[in-house]
Amino acid sequence: MFGAIIYKMNNMRVVLATSSKQRAEVLERTALKFERVASNFDENLDINEYTFTEFVEKTALGKVEDVRQKLKDDFHPPDLIIGCDTMVCFENKMFGKPKNNFHAVEMIRSLTSSNKPHQVYTGIALMYQGAIVSFTEITKVYMKNLSEEEILAYVETGEPVGKAGAYAIQGLAGSFVDKVEGDYNNVIGLPLCRLTTELKKILL
Repeated sequence: MFGAIIYKMNNMRVVLATSSKQRAEVLERTALKFERVASNFDENLDINEYTFTEFVEKTALGKVEDVRQKLKDDFHPPDLIIGCDTMVCFENKMFGKPKNNFHAVEMIRSLTSSNKPHQVYTGIALMYQGAIVSFTEITKVYMKNLSEEEILAYVETGEPVGKAGAYAIQGLAGSFVDKVEGDYNNVIGLPLCRLTTELKKILL
């Protein structure tokens, strides 16, 4: 994110609609001035009614709309709201955030025991001047095989809590990620390269 786009956005009120510190850290690297406002959108859409892409984009849009409602009566409402949702998909199944440690163990076991890659889907919704743009970025991740003891030890660190697919690639899980095809930041939850491309289209 360079030059004209940074200058324009730093003269706007930009809101990242998330409670995720990890997503905010990715965006902070750009030197962009923005606010992080958590969404209370109830992430309970029925996956059976949507494709994976539709699911993450619709959830991202729900987060944007929730934050828009929160801030619409401010003296200066946001000019741009960015919403995100990330899911891990493996063998045509979607893995969201684990419900508990047992659930996390099941997820990590699936991802690390087959020698097959999984896909990380991040849906982004942008609300700018009342218009909505949404898109999805997909990254393929290959993980090393882990023993049951290693899986349990990882889950006991607490890192899987609140993470799609029950792992954080920027944390300890990076030690058992063998290869990433696509945007590494997408696995964290904010595909910076694609986001920049889409922002240029609507802002410049």
